[in-house]
Formats: sequence, C-alpha cells, structure tokens
Amino acid sequence: MTRTLQAASVPHTGASVRQRRTALIACCCVALLCFLAAVSLTTGEMSMSPSVALRALVGLGDAGDVLVVQQFRAPRLAAAIVAGAGLAVSGAVLQRLFRNPLASPDVVGITGGASFGSVSLLAVGASQSLIPVGALGGGLLAAVLLGVFAWRSGLAVTRLVLVGLAVQAGLAAAVNLMVVRFPAELAGAALQWTTGSLYGRTWTEVWGAAAATVVALAAVFLQYRRLAVLDLGDDTAGPLGVRVAAARLHLLLTTIALASLAAALTGPVAFVALAVPHVVQFLAGPPSPGTLALTGLTGSVLLLASDLVVQHLLPVEGLPVGVVTATVGAPWLLVLMFRQSAPVNRSSA
Repeated sequence: MTRTLQAASVPHTGASVRQRRTALIACCCVALLCFLAAVSLTTGEMSMSPSVALRALVGLGDAGDVLVVQQFRAPRLAAAIVAGAGLAVSGAVLQRLFRNPLASPDVVGITGGASFGSVSLLAVGASQSLIPVGALGGGLLAAVLLGVFAWRSGLAVTRLVLVGLAVQAGLAAAVNLMVVRFPAELAGAALQWTTGSLYGRTWTEVWGAAAATVVALAAVFLQYRRLAVLDLGDDTAGPLGVRVAAARLHLLLTTIALASLAAALTGPVAFVALAVPHVVQFLAGPPSPGTLALTGLTGSVLLLASDLVVQHLLPVEGLPVGVVTATVGAPWLLVLMFRQSAPVNRSSA
C-alpha cells in the first residue's frame, strides 16, 4: 500500500515542480520585460531618466519629453509587446494543431498574407485604422491557399513547409510589386510590410490591434481544453466529447487572427512564432496553460529586445526588426529540420 501511494504521488510531484519552474521563469520574463521597457522609454537621441520618462508617459513634465515618450517611444513599445505575444502564441498553437514543429505563421504563409492584405488597403487609400481588417483578410487568404495545396497530403512536414514557403514568397512578391507601383509618398508607409518593422507605430494602429489581440488570446485560453484533448489524437478526442473538425477550425481561425493582427503592427517578422514555443518547451517542460502564457510573455521579450538591438546596438540606422529575428531564427530552423530528419536516418540505418 505504501509503495502504491508513493508511486501515485510521483506524477503529482513532477507536475508541481514543472509549475514552480514555469512560475519562476515567468517572473524572470516579467522582470526582464520591465527592464527592457524602461530602456525603450529612456534611451535614444533624447535620453532621460526613468522617473522623467514615467512622468512623461502620464503627461507630466516637459512638453518635449511628453511628446517623445507618448507619441514615439510608447506606441513602439506597446506594438512590440502585443505583436510578440500574438506571434509566439499563434506559433505554439499551430505547431500543436498540425503536430508539426516547423509550423508557424511566417513559415506557412499567414504573415505574408496579412502583409498582402495590409498593403492592399494602403493601395486603395484606406484609413490606417482599417489595416488590422486587411491583415486579417490576407491571413485568411493565405490559410485558404495553404489548405488547397497542402491539405490532401495530410500536412506532412516537408509538404507543409514547402507549400507554406511558396505561399509566403508569392504573397511577398505581390507586396513588393505594389510597393514599387506606389506613389513615392505611399511607398515609405508600405515598406515595413516587406521586412517587418516597428518604426512609426501610432496609437491609432496600436489600440485597435491590441484590443483585438487581447480578445483573440482570451479565445485561445478558453479553447485550451479542446486543444489539450486534440493533442491525444483524433481517435481519442472524439469519444471524449470534442467535435474534432469544428475544434480545429475554431482554433485555426483564432490563430490566424493572432498572427494577422501581429503582422498588421510589424509586417512579416520572421521566426518569433517558430522559435519561441520550442525555447519555452525546453525551459518549462510539456505544454500547459501556464507554458502557453509563458510563450506569449517570452515572445514579447524577444521582439522588444530585438527592436532595441536594431535601434541602439547596430551600426546601421533604420534597419527593420525582422533583420535581427531572422538572423537569430534562421539557424534555429536548420536545427529543427535536422532534428526532424534524424529519426529517419536512424531507422534507415
């Protein structure tokens, strides 16, 4: 009896250890995010102390400080936090839905579609406040194209990645064509959707995308039980009361919304959605609601840190944040592809 009780307590103890580890990592991420936010608000051509920046953030102090913080630095900071969380969570959900560690919005073409939708609205002279709507429509278009070309293959790893990269490249080419055809005054406004950038974000863009992102994140966590059951396989999920097709569709639409809203703020920032879920799983263990929240937090930290590197550490001014994330993420993609091929090589040997 004693041995049975001891054996039964082992899983519970392991789960408690993972929860404490996740909570500890989350606290570290919150502290790091606060530090990076302080650096973002205080550092630049017009440096200021944290106390001055905080007062300027709420509209107090020198008028010049208030203008710099409220209209330039704070919107860029908020956009990095919102977009990073949306990209990371969407990547984590996509990888679990497709049971494919290479599935992410930037690899399968969703962010490229969102960029196409955003630039299309700019091309017809639509208001900046409608950019999230265009991004969402473009993301849905990319998802439809991906489904048409890859679904019948059962979403195999190689097929999914190749089709997704083709969709992404085709939509990126369409965006580049529209940018070239734009009048000079519009080309600069659309240029961010070719590489990914946080430059020039305004509160008009940030508030709308942030509110919609919060709703989409809440929808993901409300559907988390279904996602966890789908992890068990379709044959098991059905008898447990989950309508598999409907659950997958709802989660996929929510994921597309998250990635598209992030792309509406930043353009097609690469590899945040691909790499962050794997880093969190390595540090915090198997998927859980806690690790999903940690994934969003880590995505915000990564994107904000990359943007600070672009602004203050690189010798070339004006580089988009996508340059840093791609530089970090490209080797990670190679590592993942080698890991995917390793079991095949061992089995063939």
